[in-house]
Amino acid sequence: MRARQGVSADPTGWQKAKKHAERFLGASAFVLISVLASAAQSPGDDAPPNFSETVEMAPAEDASTGSIPAVIAPADPGSPSQRGSPAQASPEAPAAVRAVPVIAREARVVGDGARTRFVMDLSGPSAVTVFTLDEPYRVVVDLPEMHFDLAADAGKAGKGLISAFRYGLISAGKSRIVLDATGPVAVDKAFVLPAEKEQPARLVIDMVKSNRTAFLDTLRISRDRAAAEHKPEPAPGPAPNDGKLRIVLDPGHGGIDSGAIAKSGVLEKSVVLAFARTLKEKLEANSRYEVLMTRDDDTFVTLRGRVQFARSKHADLFVSIHADSFSGKDIRGATVYTLSERASDQMAASIAESENKSDILAGVDVPEDTDDVSDILIDLARRETKNFAVVFARNVIKELKPAVRLFKRAHQQAGFMVLKAPDVPSALVELGYLSNVDDEKLLTSPEWRDKTAVAITRAIDEYFRTRIANMAASETVDPKVGVP
Repeated sequence: MRARQGVSADPTGWQKAKKHAERFLGASAFVLISVLASAAQSPGDDAPPNFSETVEMAPAEDASTGSIPAVIAPADPGSPSQRGSPAQASPEAPAAVRAVPVIAREARVVGDGARTRFVMDLSGPSAVTVFTLDEPYRVVVDLPEMHFDLAADAGKAGKGLISAFRYGLISAGKSRIVLDATGPVAVDKAFVLPAEKEQPARLVIDMVKSNRTAFLDTLRISRDRAAAEHKPEPAPGPAPNDGKLRIVLDPGHGGIDSGAIAKSGVLEKSVVLAFARTLKEKLEANSRYEVLMTRDDDTFVTLRGRVQFARSKHADLFVSIHADSFSGKDIRGATVYTLSERASDQMAASIAESENKSDILAGVDVPEDTDDVSDILIDLARRETKNFAVVFARNVIKELKPAVRLFKRAHQQAGFMVLKAPDVPSALVELGYLSNVDDEKLLTSPEWRDKTAVAITRAIDEYFRTRIANMAASETVDPKVGVP
């Protein structure tokens, strides 16, 4: 824990550990292809796609080479279409188009294992950017923010080169579709057709089978370009000297990443956001706390982005909130997880593995973890924050036990990426399991939510009370810093 107005757990080692622990954790962004609709006759999509069709676009490179597909220029009947740079930015949609959100009403996949077409009906024109990712193979389609009015089972089954797809908000003003590919593919064409007579506007993505060498060649080019254009976030400044204790609440999932889904259709991302808002309200009744949230709406935040947010805000405690699912109807009750590279058991390992795939599901390129764990100061800092997290976890379990059903092994450990800040005590609270009907009823109950938030608030109060008391026992305490 950092020194704050005269209170410090270790005035030398801890500050040095913090200094050496600062790392940029953000994920690289990729921009390969920017395309905008051009006037053309809408091709039929109820038959296998005809990849020889032209729609005022430059011809795509041979898929076997892995070359990046052409950029479609803005529609201009008076000029021929031209090839653009893969890094070229997509032109903005006209103001009239941006004023009315586009609605996606239907999506379908046609084709076979050699050539496959993805089609989505839209209420109007839209800019579109397409790129690919590996491990696993994915085609990512970025669009301006739109509303998805699709069937509940849309995307669960694919065809040909697409095994499944998902969609949703990826950030403020930006939506994303992620197409899971069955193997290495190349994007042959990507465009939006304008509405024509009785036909709606249509997003069309044509994919052809490729090979891994060609796929990786294209991917390497895009990553090199993204790395050259990347601007790292500035390191966080000094912690505010205001005596506040900062708590970051992290509602899991969000946007394109729905998290667990109950049989009734209840989404984990909605359940945990509602709970985090209630908990924030309870905590803010204490003037000593400043409570922040990694997200306060239905947007996606990367796992590293969540960690980086907590560190940039100089958090004294990070609480990630989830409501997972697991095979077995008898699996239910609240669980508190703390960080450990060795999971408590196979169930804990499976849940951590599932949660750590959030970025992949959202179509985020996940860079390798380059943290220098061999640095002795960072290692010491991590050990200290892990110990603090365990104390917090025990407090939560103690406060929850009288009022909330707990899992049979209430405190567990696993390698959750979201808990890896070296200088912020972090814990993940699994409120219950949406795969269990009884837990689902509780998780969606305002009364249960309120009761559970009160219990966790008491646990946080006790955590800081003990933490400050322990520091006061060994150091001179500034009288301005009081017990919560």
